[in-house]
Amino acid sequence: MTKIEPAYSTHLRHVAIEAVMSVQDQLLAAFRSPMQRGFKRDHRDIVTIHDKAAEKRIVEVLQKNEPNSVVIGEEHGLQGSGKLKWYVDPIDGTANFARGLASWCVSVGAVYEDDIVAGAILDPVGGNLFSADLSGAYLGENAIISQAEGQEEDATLISTYPSARDIQQDGRARALDRFGQLVETFSSVRRNGSAALGIAHVAAGWSDAAAGFSVNAWDVTAAILILRQSGGSYQAFPEGSDAPHHLSAYTAVGAGGSYPTLKGIAEQISSGRT
Repeated sequence: MTKIEPAYSTHLRHVAIEAVMSVQDQLLAAFRSPMQRGFKRDHRDIVTIHDKAAEKRIVEVLQKNEPNSVVIGEEHGLQGSGKLKWYVDPIDGTANFARGLASWCVSVGAVYEDDIVAGAILDPVGGNLFSADLSGAYLGENAIISQAEGQEEDATLISTYPSARDIQQDGRARALDRFGQLVETFSSVRRNGSAALGIAHVAAGWSDAAAGFSVNAWDVTAAILILRQSGGSYQAFPEGSDAPHHLSAYTAVGAGGSYPTLKGIAEQISSGRT
């Protein structure tokens, strides 16, 4: 049971919105401009000065509004202390951002004692602001209700599986066989390179399902609440966790969708890694 009042959840949603909006102009100014790229784990894990600068600005906004809180960011790690935690991804889809592909977003999610209570995702290029609190999910100021195709053969799936990391973990033959099953089963499979944005699109009814198997909490925290409050379902794997944002594998399905092939493959991937 959620441990905060709905009014406080709404306040936190507005703080999250303020935070993501605070970096809109600077990121749009940098997008498709010359930029240096750095790397974290390997040559596929790109970071730019804009990721770091945007996260710094977001942290300032969050700590101004909620000084007794923890900020957990992709670039700068953990800052502060308190029961309220903010999970921040300043650019989800950095590889796209750095290359000039318009599929990236800014994500801020609020968690109180492991319950996700508010969040906001900004797609600066598309001009779309997704948000949620305990009262519902919103696109701009309008409530959104998720809606998906009922059957897999009619549905569109967004998934980055298999990534290079997935192939390393699961084996090339097994990973590509699973990908082939998804391609053969769904009407279409798309790779957008941003977990948060893909899940938000499912919430808005613009896609039917999304799936990923190597995400972090800052990628999905805000998106989980947005999807669930829109009426969709988010399933983390292994199943049974009370804190789904801490698990690296998920399926996200719009309301009305039933996709047994996707669920079965997600279970296979998850069980093979535990």
